[in-house]
Amino acid sequence: MKALITGATSGIGMSIARKLRRRGWELILTGRNEAMLKQLKYELGDTEVITADLSDRNDVFKVYEFCKDKNIDLLVNNAGYGIFGRFEQTDLEDELRMIDVNITAVHILTKLFLRDFKRRDHGMILNVASSAGFMTGPLLSSYYASKNYVVRLSLAIAEELRRDKSNVSITILCPGPVDTNFNNRAGVNFSVKPITADFAAEYAIRKTFEGQLIAIPGFSMRAGVFASRFVPYKLMSAITYGIQHRKKSSEGKGKAALS
Repeated sequence: MKALITGATSGIGMSIARKLRRRGWELILTGRNEAMLKQLKYELGDTEVITADLSDRNDVFKVYEFCKDKNIDLLVNNAGYGIFGRFEQTDLEDELRMIDVNITAVHILTKLFLRDFKRRDHGMILNVASSAGFMTGPLLSSYYASKNYVVRLSLAIAEELRRDKSNVSITILCPGPVDTNFNNRAGVNFSVKPITADFAAEYAIRKTFEGQLIAIPGFSMRAGVFASRFVPYKLMSAITYGIQHRKKSSEGKGKAALS
């Protein structure tokens, strides 16, 4: 069995890579950090790596071309990041790069590998979204919007697969805050206790193998997402603003690797 994992050099992506390798999977890992990819290749063994910046559409297609004849069984779309701050103040170019990583790259890889999987009638897709994908997120507006895209796209694909009686499955990982070093460097503090990347990764792998569509680790987060369905949009936005505002550190704003 072989998996392609994007954003594999840190956080949930790295944890998924290590856990799959311990289960005997062959891996293809991609990320921007070439040195870390080489380190993981040495650590894990039976692993191929390809350096790529998924904000560059050409690199996205390069990753697919590298993998398309390697009989991938599992695609893990994990690469992504968020930008904290008021919408009119955040950097436009950085936001567009984020949209390219969080949306465009996920869209391209999901479509291309889905076509291959459907021809074989075999394969799994794990799209790493967020509990943010069910909500509106003042102060993380573009990030929340991008994760809404991933959730809604994946749900639509799942229904198409169900109607085709396909053996291909898609799972959406929707965690709340995840504790990574990236978050500490971003100058963003969580207002609720985050889960570990290892916990999120183990939960994601188990639910993917079970063929579950939506995977939300942690009872409190599952309850929160469920309850949010019954709260008026304006009130939910106000609540979310308060939560995000409490994350703000003295530095004010930055990137946050929120899943």
